[in-house]
Amino acid sequence: MASIQRLLTISPAERRVLALLLSGFNNRSIASQLRLSPRTVESHMSAMFEKVGCSSRTELLLWALRHSECSMG
Repeated sequence: MASIQRLLTISPAERRVLALLLSGFNNRSIASQLRLSPRTVESHMSAMFEKVGCSSRTELLLWALRHSECSMG
């Protein structure tokens, strides 16, 4: 239940970043595809780390993979 509540706090912009992260893109590529600055992507990543209790990209990826059926659709 707590994971679903955390998932619901992820903004639509953060979800777009997360989807591209799951597809294997780095921050610069994510920024380019979403027409954002790399710093904005970093900010979205940091916000997601805090929201889901992760401290790295790898942890966030693992969290997202565990919750992909909820987080991506």
